[in-house]
Amino acid sequence: MDQIFVPPVVAGDPTANATDLLLARVASTPHAALFALPVGSSWRDVSATEFLAEVRAVAKGLIAAGINPGDKIGFMCKTRYEWTVIDFATWFAGAVLVPIYETSAPSQIQWNLSDSGAVAMIVETPDQFARFDEVRADLPLIDTVLQIDLGALDKLAKGGLAISDEDLEERRSRAVGSDIATLIYTSGTTGRPKGCILTHSNFVETCRNAAVSMSEVLEGGASTLLFITTAHIFARFISILCVHSGVKVGHQADTKQLLPALATFKPTFLLAVPRVFEKVYNSSEQKAEAGGKGAIFRKAADTAIEHSKALDAGHVSLGLALRFALFDRLVLAKIRVAMGGRIRFAVSGSAPLGPRLGHFYRSLGMKILEGYGLTETTAPATVNVPGQFKIGTVGPPLPGVGIRIADDGEVSVRGVNVFAGYWNNPTATAETMDGEWFRTGDIGSFDSDGFLTITGRKKEIIVTAGGKNVAPAILEDPIRANPLVGQIMVVGDQKPFISALITLDPEMLPAWLANNGQSADLSLAEAAENPVVLAEIQRAVDAANATVSRAESIRKFVVLAVDLTEQSGHLTPKMTIKRNVITADFATDIARMYDSAPATEGQSLIH
Repeated sequence: MDQIFVPPVVAGDPTANATDLLLARVASTPHAALFALPVGSSWRDVSATEFLAEVRAVAKGLIAAGINPGDKIGFMCKTRYEWTVIDFATWFAGAVLVPIYETSAPSQIQWNLSDSGAVAMIVETPDQFARFDEVRADLPLIDTVLQIDLGALDKLAKGGLAISDEDLEERRSRAVGSDIATLIYTSGTTGRPKGCILTHSNFVETCRNAAVSMSEVLEGGASTLLFITTAHIFARFISILCVHSGVKVGHQADTKQLLPALATFKPTFLLAVPRVFEKVYNSSEQKAEAGGKGAIFRKAADTAIEHSKALDAGHVSLGLALRFALFDRLVLAKIRVAMGGRIRFAVSGSAPLGPRLGHFYRSLGMKILEGYGLTETTAPATVNVPGQFKIGTVGPPLPGVGIRIADDGEVSVRGVNVFAGYWNNPTATAETMDGEWFRTGDIGSFDSDGFLTITGRKKEIIVTAGGKNVAPAILEDPIRANPLVGQIMVVGDQKPFISALITLDPEMLPAWLANNGQSADLSLAEAAENPVVLAEIQRAVDAANATVSRAESIRKFVVLAVDLTEQSGHLTPKMTIKRNVITADFATDIARMYDSAPATEGQSLIH
C-alpha cells in the first residue's frame, strides 16, 4: 500500500470560518479589484471593500427576512457575480447554502430542498422559479422565495437597513471551523444524490494551503474568467480561493460568448474541464481547414507537441527551436490572442486531459495544471503546480493532504479538505470512510516522484466474459478528443468483447462536414449514416485500439443519431456521462452489437 502525506504549510485555526477569508482580504488590499462586471464590451472593477459592503447589506436582509443561524437556503443560479455575493452573505448571516444546479429538474430540486431541510429558496430566473413552483407544495418548510432577476438583492439590502452592524457581526463570527459551511449534493450518476457536508475549516484550511502551493498562479495581478457552473465544488472553491488570494474574477456563463469575453477580460489563468480545451483545439483546426490552412495547423500542432516533449527531455535542438518559432508566429500566436493573450496557466479537473493536448497548450504558453478531487474533498486533493508539473498526471498531494493507494488500486484521501460525511446518511458515510481516510472509488497510482495518475472509477471497470479488466477512460478519452465525437461510452461488462456507443458533436459537425466535401446541413441522424463520417469515427477507434491489447480493444461501435446532454439526462452538470442512464436508455443499441454477427476489429454498426 503506497501512501504520501504532505504536511500543511499554514497553521490550522479551528476558530476561523469562511468569512474570515474575505475580511482578511479587505484588510490587506481594500481598494484592489476583486471582481469585474461586464459593461458592454468592457469591464467595471469592483473593489474588495465594495464587495464586502454588498455582502453585508445582503446578509442583513437575510437576517431581517427571518433567516436564523444554521438555516439552510436553497440557491439556483448560473455562474455570475451575484453567486459569490450570496455565498458570502449567507455565511455572514450564519446560514448554510444548498446549491442546486441551474439545469435541475423539479424532482431534483424537491429532493435537495426536502432532504436538506431548507427554509428558503433563491432562484435567478422565471424558468427556475417555475420548476421550483411545480414542487413547492411538497416543501412546507420553504417560507421565503427570492428571485435575482426581480431585484432580490436590492430588496434584501433595503429590508435589512434596520439590522445593526453589531447584530451582523454576532451572526458572522458565531460559526467555527467544525460547523457546516455548505451542503453540496452529488450529481447522482448512480442512485439518489447525497448531501456532502463541507465545513468552514474545509474551505479555510484548503484555501490557505492551496494559495501557498499555487502562489505563482494566484499572485501578481492575477485574474480569471469563470464560466463553469459555480454550483459545482470545482468553480466554487476557486471563486473562494480567489477572494482569499485577491485574484480579480469575471464571469461569463454563456460559453458561446466565451471567446469574446476572454478577448476583453484578458485573464491570466483559466478554470476549465478537458472538454473545453478539446473544443478550442478542434474549432481552431476546423477553422484553419476551412481557410485552406489545415495542413499548416497540423504541422504547427505537431511541432508544438514535439517542442513541449523536448522541454521535458531537457534539450530542444536548434532545428526544432527554429521550426517552433516559425509556427508559433504563424499559428500559435493567433490562438493566444483569441484567448486574451495573457493566459499563462489553466486549472483542469473532472476528467483526464490527454497528454497530447497538455503538450500542445504548454507550447502555446499555457501550462494546464491538472488536478484531482471530488465534492467530498472540497475540490482539490492533488494538483500540478508550476514548480511541480508533469503532463499526464494530476500532480502531487496539496499541503495538508494525504493520498493512499490500496492494494487494489483504490485511492483514499485524508486531510484538511475531507468532508464531514453525508447529510442524513450515516450508512453512506460509513461505507466511504475508513477512519480518517475517505475512499474515493477511483483507481490510481503514484510514479517515482509522487505524482498521482487516475486511470478510472472502480465501479466503472469492465470485466469481460473472458475475465479481462478494462478501464473505459483509456479508450474513451482519446476518441472523445476527435472533433467529430461528442460523447462516447465503452460497454462490455460480462460480454465477449468491448463495444462503444458514440455520438457526434453537433457544434463541430457542420464545419467538419464542409471541410470534408459533405453537405454541412446534414442532420445528426443523416450524419450518423454518412460513410465519410463513419470512416473518420473508425479512424479514431482504430487509433485508440492501437494503444491497448486486442482483448481491451473496441470491436464494434454504434453512432447514435442523438446528442447526449445534461438536458437529456445523460450528462452530469460537469459534463461527465451517466453510465447507468445511458445503459438503460440505449439497451437496444447495446444488445444489437452483441446479437449480430461475430465481431471484427473496430466494426461499426449504423444506428
